[in-house]
Amino acid sequence: MPSVLSKLFGLSRPTKRTLEVVGDTVLIIASFLGAMWLRLDSVDFLGRPGVWLALPVVVPISVALFAWLGFYRTIIRHLGLETIQTILIGVVASSGVLGVTVWWFGLPIPGSVPVLYAMLTLLTVGGARFGLYYCYLRQQQLHKKRVLIYGAGAAGRQLVMSLRHGREYEPVAFLDFAPRLQGSHVQGLKVYPPEACSRLIEAYGVEMFLLAIPGATRARRQEIIESVETLKIPVQTVPDIADVVSGKAKVTELQDVAIEDLLGRDPIPPDSSLMGADITDKVVMVTGAGGSIGSELSRQILRQHPRQLLLVDVSEYSLYLIEQDITQLKLKEGQEVSCLPILASVRDGERLEALMRMFGVDTIYHAAAYKHVPLVEQNMAEGIRNNVFGTLAMAKAAVSAGVGRVVLISTDKAVRPTNMMGATKRMAELVCQALARRQSATCFSMVRFGNVLDSSGSVVPLFRQQIETGGPITVTHPDVTRYFMTIPEAAQLVIQAGAMSQGGDVFILDMGQPIKIVDLAHRMIRLSGLQPYYLDAGASNDDAVLATPSATPGRKGDIAIKFTGLRPGEKLYEELLIAEAVEYTAHPRIMTANETMLEWDALQASLQALDGACQRQDMDRVREILFSVPVGYVPEHEVVDIGWVQRAPRAKTSDQATTTESPVAIELLQGTAEASPAWKGVQAPGS
Repeated sequence: MPSVLSKLFGLSRPTKRTLEVVGDTVLIIASFLGAMWLRLDSVDFLGRPGVWLALPVVVPISVALFAWLGFYRTIIRHLGLETIQTILIGVVASSGVLGVTVWWFGLPIPGSVPVLYAMLTLLTVGGARFGLYYCYLRQQQLHKKRVLIYGAGAAGRQLVMSLRHGREYEPVAFLDFAPRLQGSHVQGLKVYPPEACSRLIEAYGVEMFLLAIPGATRARRQEIIESVETLKIPVQTVPDIADVVSGKAKVTELQDVAIEDLLGRDPIPPDSSLMGADITDKVVMVTGAGGSIGSELSRQILRQHPRQLLLVDVSEYSLYLIEQDITQLKLKEGQEVSCLPILASVRDGERLEALMRMFGVDTIYHAAAYKHVPLVEQNMAEGIRNNVFGTLAMAKAAVSAGVGRVVLISTDKAVRPTNMMGATKRMAELVCQALARRQSATCFSMVRFGNVLDSSGSVVPLFRQQIETGGPITVTHPDVTRYFMTIPEAAQLVIQAGAMSQGGDVFILDMGQPIKIVDLAHRMIRLSGLQPYYLDAGASNDDAVLATPSATPGRKGDIAIKFTGLRPGEKLYEELLIAEAVEYTAHPRIMTANETMLEWDALQASLQALDGACQRQDMDRVREILFSVPVGYVPEHEVVDIGWVQRAPRAKTSDQATTTESPVAIELLQGTAEASPAWKGVQAPGS
């Protein structure tokens, strides 16, 4: 039977229309004869010629009416409520034609026959179509995944209608927490309470769980996700209701559960006065504009209507991507802001100053930095040149060019750093603090926060990729814990914090509760409908243990979690405060900290020494210098810089014996030399 239906539905449109016409002709004749038999309770009428005279009139006119009403344009597999209305009109019209024919020609047909004929024609002509539609749906159901839908609201109803016309998913029931909906039927599906989830999965053979609650808060979504993540079936969700309403997405565009939903933290609407204070009708520069934070800052800044937006990045490809993104955003939102992509390094102070003067920059968001802990650990001198001296070059150029505000994007890794990346970011904070104290024309502030979800180098895209390839998921340590925040929320808070600065402020963003990375891995695996299990670094698959408290030792799962050990410079726990002194601001998720700083005169000697050590590639000396300043740098491993570990011990000893710093660096600090990669054009204000 399924093969016959497949052949039938696979016929060409003209062939199917011809079959429909022939079928309707047969059904009209059968309905007429059936009506006569029901009325007369015998078949004696078959021998009366006058009875048969009705058919040559009724059949062609009825078929013509059906064609005019669109019977033969309707696709059976897409029948709906409007089809019932059309069939009813056609049947009533056909019955009327029969009645008029009987009256006009005085045929020996009882007056009640047209009524009986209408009823039978509705059952046969309409029933045949809906019977084929039902058979088509049944055939499709054999090949569809059975899905359970959470949310019987508008999004859920629309989702059911769309899925039924598709070829991938077959909805079997609704779940909803609203008592008024439980027990009712929506789109022909019964609505059950959430507690019935496990029973329904087993009873219907459900293969996927769909969340149709786009308007729910993240806290509510997290509660629901936690209740279903152990069900061993994939969990997906419909797009956000704002994206559906705006046309950015369709309700049927199913997505993986957003990781921000697992945080359960709803963003606070931004303060419009703070968002626009340093941006609206101003010239704004974003360094590192092609990075994760820089690109989102650029998008948020554009929405605040700056007079001009300068996108600065040293990576041609990253700059190209953010320029294309901003161009599309401008078209979508009807913006006419001038946005210029500028290839430049933040280490080139002269070029930055020239750009700032040329465009009259009012505000700078400095997001350019090397942020990947292991890479900076293996390339220490470059990390220092970019993160410390790049920030210094940018900051001094801003002071010299008369820029009003500079906001440094910092990191939680700057707090008691055990790695070079964190130490360089803390040094960058000291640079901005010292320059803020030395002058008042340019207002410097620093905003410190933890990891952002889905950023480049984040564990989230890495885990997704590892799950797609069958694992294993690699986690450095069972106890490693991190703070997380969404990129849009982080960017909005950075802009608002910068607007509150009085000069030299260190702002701390409220990151919520820290999350264990291994717990994040567990949840991502389970929401994919798979089961996690542990696999020690040196173990074989035979030694695998299911990653659940109730696991049977030795039992295998689907995706392995493999602990690889902390990499050089990594900490188990990140912090946001160096001291405990923290003050709350008017914004509930922005705090400010009073922390140790250095005056410029004291800081520049350390910077001079650091520059000389980097020029000589003397990493031991670099560490000594960082120990001497209030950075809080406490490395827990030997130097792993690639160039340093490859050098012969004799060369290291020779370098260490030379303690005199670079004469060029000294001259540049004093403002007497012409140029240097790290120091060109960055003479201290007032020196």
